[in-house]
Amino acid sequence: MKDLPRWVWPLALTTTILAMLPLVLIVRARLVPSTQPRIHLIQDMDSQPKYKPQAGSPLFADGRAMRPPVAGTVEHTAIVDNPALTTGRVGERWVDTLPVTADDAVMVRGRQRYEITCAPCHGVSGNGDGPVSKRAETLAEGTWAPPSSLHTDQSRGLALGQIYDTISRVVRNMPSYGAQIGVHDRWAIVAHVRALQRSQHATLAGIPPAEGANLKQGSK
Repeated sequence: MKDLPRWVWPLALTTTILAMLPLVLIVRARLVPSTQPRIHLIQDMDSQPKYKPQAGSPLFADGRAMRPPVAGTVEHTAIVDNPALTTGRVGERWVDTLPVTADDAVMVRGRQRYEITCAPCHGVSGNGDGPVSKRAETLAEGTWAPPSSLHTDQSRGLALGQIYDTISRVVRNMPSYGAQIGVHDRWAIVAHVRALQRSQHATLAGIPPAEGANLKQGSK
């Protein structure tokens, strides 16, 4: 070892430092935030040439990359030429007959959708006493408008199309649910709301004669 040239030791130290330098750089790259993109040897289609929203493009005369839809374009799932189903009215008249078949599946679906979307404010029974409403009243911040009960004379007097329209569009403090709830699900909720209302204001006149006779016999 004593016979080694003096330059060997500096060379060994320098080589050791240089060998560790890549490891230090890797650790720094992983731990220190950087505005530069990372080295990406295998792209995996992560980086693709494309225009982002609101970007410009010299390809079109107006200089915009985003193109408006062709006139008359509709969604592939859009319902066309059925205003009673999509708007709840025909001309200026609200429809008061369900444009969907209120079978067991629709009624179950309506109850499910109602309890998910409507019950937090209106309550499961429709009395306007949902958990969100109760919480807001407890906080007493003065900004909460209590939701309407579905069992008032005014609510029960609404045509089915009006209930559908209420779900679809903004009404006072109630937001629009047209984007969150599909057309058929909205009508299913309407059917459930009407069933709730009838359950709270049922009379013998609205019960089939055979069922009414059984009720009378049971009351004796």
